[in-house]
Amino acid sequence: MLHALTEYANLHGIQGEAGFTTKRIRWLLNFSSDGDYLGLIELNQPGAKPGVGKEFSNMPHLKFSGDTTMRQFLVDTAQFAVLLGEDDPSKKLLAKRGFYLRLLRDAGEVVPFLAKVASALEDERSRRMICDDLARQTPKAKPADNLTFAEIDAQGSRIMAEQDTWRDWWRGYFPTLLKKKKAANPMRCLVSGEMCEPAATHPKIKGIGGDIGGKVETSLVGFNLDPFCSYGLEQSSNAAMDAEQTEQYAAALNDLIARHSYRLTGNKIVHWYSGRDEVSDQLDPFSFLTEQADTESDEADAQAVAGRLLDSIRTAKRQDILGYRFYAMTLSGSSARVMVRDWMEGRFEDLVASVDAWFEHLAIVRRDGDGLAPKPKFLAVLGALVRELKDVPPPVEAKLWRVAVRKEPIPEFAMAQALARVKIDIIADTPMRHARIGLLKAYHIRKNREGGAEMKPYLNEDHPDAAYHCGRLMAIYADLQYAALGDVGAGVVQRFYAAASATPALILGRLSRGSQFHLNKLDGGLGHWYEQRLADVWGKIKDALPKTLTLEEQSLFALGYYQQKAAPKKREEIDVATSPEGDES
Repeated sequence: MLHALTEYANLHGIQGEAGFTTKRIRWLLNFSSDGDYLGLIELNQPGAKPGVGKEFSNMPHLKFSGDTTMRQFLVDTAQFAVLLGEDDPSKKLLAKRGFYLRLLRDAGEVVPFLAKVASALEDERSRRMICDDLARQTPKAKPADNLTFAEIDAQGSRIMAEQDTWRDWWRGYFPTLLKKKKAANPMRCLVSGEMCEPAATHPKIKGIGGDIGGKVETSLVGFNLDPFCSYGLEQSSNAAMDAEQTEQYAAALNDLIARHSYRLTGNKIVHWYSGRDEVSDQLDPFSFLTEQADTESDEADAQAVAGRLLDSIRTAKRQDILGYRFYAMTLSGSSARVMVRDWMEGRFEDLVASVDAWFEHLAIVRRDGDGLAPKPKFLAVLGALVRELKDVPPPVEAKLWRVAVRKEPIPEFAMAQALARVKIDIIADTPMRHARIGLLKAYHIRKNREGGAEMKPYLNEDHPDAAYHCGRLMAIYADLQYAALGDVGAGVVQRFYAAASATPALILGRLSRGSQFHLNKLDGGLGHWYEQRLADVWGKIKDALPKTLTLEEQSLFALGYYQQKAAPKKREEIDVATSPEGDES
């Protein structure tokens, strides 16, 4: 995995350099060339909502951990730069701010303007002016917001973070700040395979924490407690890597999270391809699974595009991507660590085939029987398992994502959860979600059990499993009651569905005996039509009416019920049955 990340960095020219990283800066403090404070500006990414800030690459960064007075150079938070929100700062906080100001003064040897900024920040009047300006901003300025400086003169404004004047000084200066440690024994680098002196700590990963757990900056590799260490090794010597390799994999992963990631609910999916040319969103199989379409035609197009792309690869019409491979990581945050929940790689062709099969296996008739339902996006399938999408645990989400990408069987627990929600929908007489029924159908197709191959999007009157036809009977008895009595509130479905799906022999026999009352309420032709439908389905079951049904069989019962309800009523048959000629026959 780490080797693949460094290959991505090399392929796309992403070179991580020790002492530098990408940072998001929200506030720009303006100073005159003499160091007088002139006001502030809020920075923002184009098109982003206010309060996000703007990303700057190759910003100075000092790696430190534990109880230390160290802070950052040139770019730091408002808490340490101007004591925002600190009416009574602690001695520890003041010591950290002193370190921050010291860096600016030392840099003043090569950039005199920075020493003047340090003096302005030390001046209590200027500091309070800055804090007052920050407090008046909307959205509200936060102590954790990063800020930096701009020099204003007759020639215009120069953001110091974008200048090169301080970079060579920083390259030589920051190593002197690091504690000198006893040289470790050379170890073999896990990434390059070469002998190296292992980096004690690794660069931070950004963009994982917050909305999916964990902190804003997290570690992919780190050993800060004795239980994580082995053989007396300290810190990251437990996963030996050369410092240059750690910078590369971290820079690559940060780039991927920023540019090639999808947030699900509790996870982020990071993915890329091995080819030099990037795969466009229109041809990216991962986008087919995740992006929300605006119309039903767009939903249908996702599978159509996947099918055409697969055909073009197999017929060698798209030789440019024929040899591509895909790589995908499923990530979430846990405190200060990145949790890698899954890692997948494989042929691009196999990925497209898996996505195409995912849509095909989920295909199901609409509730009203008018064609196929729109193919559900991945979050809709996740939502099929629970009452609310936020209730899906991250491990379940990661597993189902792997199922979609790798064409694996649907887990039994996912089928059971979807079935439970389907029962609730049926008994409560609420519209059944297409994704839930489609997931039950996909389970049987991928299970490759008896009857799975015969599972079609529409009603299959020749399905080999009695449980399926038991569900069909339940649907016909419900329709028969409605035709005879209209809406009676708690009908046969509300009263008997749960029991019938578990013990069909006990309940369906009872419904069969009670159906004669409903048949007698109908005109002769329509009653005859219902009798014929019931006889046809009972003929499929014959003497194999099950006493009890397993969970898998109950899902077939639900599918039979749904597809029978969604099946066209064959209006011409009803018309013939209720005509005078139909009555006489």
